[in-house]
This record gives sequence, structure tokens and C-alpha cells, in this order.
Amino acid sequence: IFLLLSTVSMFLNTLTPKFYVALTGTSSLISGLILIFEWWYFRKYGTSFIEQVSVSHLRPLLGGVDNSSPSNSNPSNSDADSSRQSVSECKVWRNPLNLFRGAEYNRYTWVTGREPLTYYDMNLSAQDHQTFFTCDSDHLRPADAIMQKAWRERNPQARISAAHEALDIEDCATAYILLAEEEATTIVEAEKLFKQALKAGEGCYRRSQQTQHHGTQHETQHSEYDTLKLHVQLCCHLYVFQLMKEFPLLSMFNIHENLLESLLELQAYADVQAVLAKYDDISLPKSATICYTAALLKARAVSDKFSPEAASRRGLSPAEMNAVEAIHRAVEFNPHVPKYLLEMKSLILPPEHILKRGDSEAIAYAFFHLQHWKRVEGALNLLHCTWEGTFRMIPYPLEKGHLFYPYPVCTETADRELLPIFHEVSVYPKKELPFFILFTAGLCSFTAMLALLTHQFPELMGVFAKAFLSTLFAPLNFIMEKVENILPSSLWHQLTRI
Repeated sequence: IFLLLSTVSMFLNTLTPKFYVALTGTSSLISGLILIFEWWYFRKYGTSFIEQVSVSHLRPLLGGVDNSSPSNSNPSNSDADSSRQSVSECKVWRNPLNLFRGAEYNRYTWVTGREPLTYYDMNLSAQDHQTFFTCDSDHLRPADAIMQKAWRERNPQARISAAHEALDIEDCATAYILLAEEEATTIVEAEKLFKQALKAGEGCYRRSQQTQHHGTQHETQHSEYDTLKLHVQLCCHLYVFQLMKEFPLLSMFNIHENLLESLLELQAYADVQAVLAKYDDISLPKSATICYTAALLKARAVSDKFSPEAASRRGLSPAEMNAVEAIHRAVEFNPHVPKYLLEMKSLILPPEHILKRGDSEAIAYAFFHLQHWKRVEGALNLLHCTWEGTFRMIPYPLEKGHLFYPYPVCTETADRELLPIFHEVSVYPKKELPFFILFTAGLCSFTAMLALLTHQFPELMGVFAKAFLSTLFAPLNFIMEKVENILPSSLWHQLTRI
């Protein structure tokens, strides 16, 4: 060993600056090639090649087994193909569980001084009101003519004043609706006004039937009455089951989401499963309510006894695998929901319109369904342990999708128009660069810098290299000196000869 150290020391002393230039240049070239290959592999497959080899081949040899991240061996390709055809990228939908401006939103403004709704969101609501509650024959009735102008007013007080003016003329159903949504300060007051609106609408509908006029005006009034009855019953959360029978084509209202929320509140999980079996279909647009409710039901079967430590030791059971896959499916559809359900991000009042797969839909879902997840023991724990695994399963780039159509790139822009400015809009989680790519990038940069300095200052860098190597071998030299002092000279002479 002593002779070997002496030989190494003599070799280092004979090295010229050209050697250090060649050494650092070669190291920089090799690390650069490794970095380029790692980056290309990551862009194509979404994972580090070195990391994949170490996990797949080296870890089993060392006795490590990873059973905590299940593989989804049956992706729904037909689901993705159908969704690509049936769902537009950034279509804005009415929030089926939207709140009342007077009873909730205005009270929030009074307390905090913040506006919970954007002008863009309220303008969409104004368009909805004009579509639902106006018709071509409104100019024939003075009260309806006033309300036709009221829906277009931007000033809330002007709308409320117009509604009172219409009620002074006659019992106007749409005036009651406007007052229930924007003037009533409590839900009880709103419900009372909606019932008055329903009564007024029924009276208007009966009078139109008595005229025996079955022309365009009668058909328009009939459609308006049906829409009014639907809106009133939805807002009052009354007759939900009857509505499903009376109005089978309610895709534009998403009434099945109201039904799911009502059944979850009643803890009627069997009925929830029956509704999901009908609406969680390939041909229908998905929503966070459908995907996360399906995940909640599957998590409910295993969450009370789920333990991540036990699952990593024994692997996931079939029921646990189904629950985890359902969570991964829901997270891929809308990745913003888990942070709200896990209370990692604060909730705000939901907007009146939502963008599917966006932050606005996540807020609307979590606002009404967080209590249902808390009610199921261990469901949030299972979600916490598994939701981030979704992003390891989706191919890179993440927008390619796995079970659903590609994630729209315009959701962030649309959400910023729907959500208030004081809310920090959640964006689609980006896949972090693997450690080995960062390591090789740092190594490449460091060796390239050394190569440049060695080329410019060969003598100085040679001195630094010799000093570095001397410092590196100093502990070993120290140990050898101590061993030489302790051992007898004859024994040490025989060891050196060996």
C-alpha cells in the first residue's frame, strides 16, 4: 500500500497541464452526452432512464419491492376517443349548485368588502336569465316587458327596482325569481319567493290553457312555465326525484349533480351508485362530481381499514386497487380538487358558471362535497396517500392524457375570468424534473467550467488539481503514518514486501 501511494504521488507530480485539459474536456463531453440522452428519454417517456433502471433492476437485487403504486393495466381508450368527440375544450357550463346572490354572495360582500363574482360570470348569468325567462310575446304583457329590460340591467339595484315595478302591475313569476335570487337575504326568504313564483307561473299557465290557443305564443308560455318550474324546484331542492321523471332530457341543467349531492346528504349510497351507473357513461360528458363521487364510493369500501404501511408490505387488495384507480381517474379529470378536499388550499364561494376540468369546477365541487368526504372514515387519508401517483402514470407531456381527452391548455385563462382576482387560480400540476437530470445538468455545467478554466489557465489549474488531490489523499496518508508508527518495523517491512 505504501509503495502504491508512493507510485501514485510520483505519477501526479509528472502530469503536465495538457493532461488536465484533456481530462476536464473529456469529462465535460461525457456528462453532456449523458444529459442529452437523459433529457430526450424524459421528454419521450416521462421518466429518467437512470432512475428507471435503478428502480426496475437494481432495487429488486437489493431486496426492495414497491407495491404502493398500482399500475392501471386497462385504460379506457374508448372513453378517451368518445370524450374527444363529444366535449369541446373550454365550454363554460352553468354551476348546477349555484348559490343565491342576495342570501350568500351579497352577505359575503357586506362582511369582507370583496366581490365574489366577476362581471364575466354575472354577464353569463344575465344571458341565461334572458334565455330562460323571456320570450317574443313579452311585449304584449306590461310586467313581462319590464322584466325583459330588467334582466339586461347591470346594476343590481336597478334590476330589483324593476322587479318591484313589475309586481305592482301584476303577479309576475319572473319578478319573484329575480327578487329571490338578488334581494332575499336568507334562504327562507328565497324559498318563500320561489314558491310565490311557482304559484304565479301555474296561474299564468292555466290562463293560457283556457284560451285554447295552441299557437306559437302558447308553446312559448308552456316552455317558459316548464323552465320556471324546473328552476324553482332546483333552487328549493324540492321534488328532485319527480324532476328526473318529468324532465328526462336535462343535460343542460346537469340536474343529476343536484340529485347526487342530495342523495349523499341523505347518505343513500345505494341510490348514489344507481345514479352513477346511469350517468357515468362513455357517451356523456364527465364532470368532477361524477368522477369524484365514483371514487368516494369505492374508497368508502376500504378506507376505514386502509394503511399505507400495510399496503406497501403486502400490496394492494383488489378492492383497494379499484379505489386507487378510481382516485387516479378522478384526479386526471380534474387535478385541482384534491388540494381543496385535503384543505391544502382555502375554499372560496363558487362562481355561477364553471369550466369543466378547471379550478372553478374544483371549487364548486369541493364547496358542496367536502363534508361528504369527511363523513366517510379514512376517505381523505386514502386520497392523501394516492392522488399524487396519478402524475407518474400519465405520459409526458401531461396534456397527452391517459384515460380522458387531452387536458385543455386554455383552462387557466378561462378560470381567471370566472374567478375573483383575490383568488390564486390553481394551475395544472407540472411534472417535476427527475433528480438524475438535475444532477447530470449540474455535473455537465461544472465539468464544462473546469474544462474552460483549464484551457485558459493550464498551469494554475494544474496546481489546484495537485492541491485538491493532495487534500483528498491526506486522510489516507495520515492513517498510513499512524499504522506505520504502531506496527513493528519488521512486520511492516514484510507487509510492504507482500
